[in-house]
Amino acid sequence: MTHIKGDRLDLRELTPADTAAVLAIYGDPEATLHLSFEPRTHEQVEAIVARSIASASNDPRTEYALAVSLRSTDQLIGFARLATDPHQQRAATIGFALRPDHWGLGLGTETVHLLCSLAFDELDLNRLWAARAPLNTASDKVLLRAGLTEEGRIREHVFVRGAWRDSITYSILAREWRARRQPGSDPV
Repeated sequence: MTHIKGDRLDLRELTPADTAAVLAIYGDPEATLHLSFEPRTHEQVEAIVARSIASASNDPRTEYALAVSLRSTDQLIGFARLATDPHQQRAATIGFALRPDHWGLGLGTETVHLLCSLAFDELDLNRLWAARAPLNTASDKVLLRAGLTEEGRIREHVFVRGAWRDSITYSILAREWRARRQPGSDPV
């Protein structure tokens, strides 16, 4: 079972009891405004949580859909995902969403750091990548602060809310992650 501990946050496996907390994120129009899908229903979130729990027992495991919880209370405030990429060697894509009342506190950056730790320290991957909506400037700041490098734009990458939307992509390599963690480097 995956459990990655940070300063203020933990990434942990989801449980059926987390459904309402995930719905508070995935069902919220503000929280999903820049995501690749529209707000989810209770039934859809139940299915997402059930699929996430089931994926934890897959061998090999290709998806880590995890609760982002506050260390102090274990309260779920976000959802994070790492999925290995079958088209790239030792690579994965990451994504996350936090409850809007926890935005602007540095928790997005910590979430990305925890996903990097999972990828590079636990899974021995070589490359992670992420994508954001062009209008999601807050995610731009989070990804850059976390050490990712902007790579470019995928045109008409996602069909959401009745229209095609571009995505801006970012990546980080294992060697870059390790270099950032060396004494005297930028803090992570």
